[in-house]
Amino acid sequence: MMVDRELRVQKIKDGVVIDHLRAGTALKILEMLGVTGKEGFIITIAMNVPSQKLGTKDLIKFEGRYLSPSEVSKIALIAPRATLNIIKDYQVVRKERLALPDEISGIIKCSNPTCVTNHEQHVQSKFRVISREPLKVKCEYCETVMGQEEVIRRLT
Repeated sequence: MMVDRELRVQKIKDGVVIDHLRAGTALKILEMLGVTGKEGFIITIAMNVPSQKLGTKDLIKFEGRYLSPSEVSKIALIAPRATLNIIKDYQVVRKERLALPDEISGIIKCSNPTCVTNHEQHVQSKFRVISREPLKVKCEYCETVMGQEEVIRRLT
């Protein structure tokens, strides 16, 4: 019996493809972005797709929607090795590999309830990445260390 190994996911005209996601992360990314499926643009999700590099992977396609720099930064926290493809008129016009910056500002709330960033509106949160695998960040103000699950819960 012949097994068809070709991925059959329709091309999109204009939008974004988030590829090379670790298997099981697509739904976390959609939740983090607040995507419910009622927004009026087409969303294609493929999970546990065979991948030569990862074994299996997830991917997300947004047709008719692009991502803000803040959204891209949040995705990098969940999937630091993902690839972002910008599509225009069915062609990839830009491809970028996501990367975690050394410093993350304003997109994570500190888990320490007494941290100044949780009480002073004019003080923006700032974290230093102290480990990429596994993800660990350290608050610049109170030195609280948070792992990836806590970071995901505290994305703003």
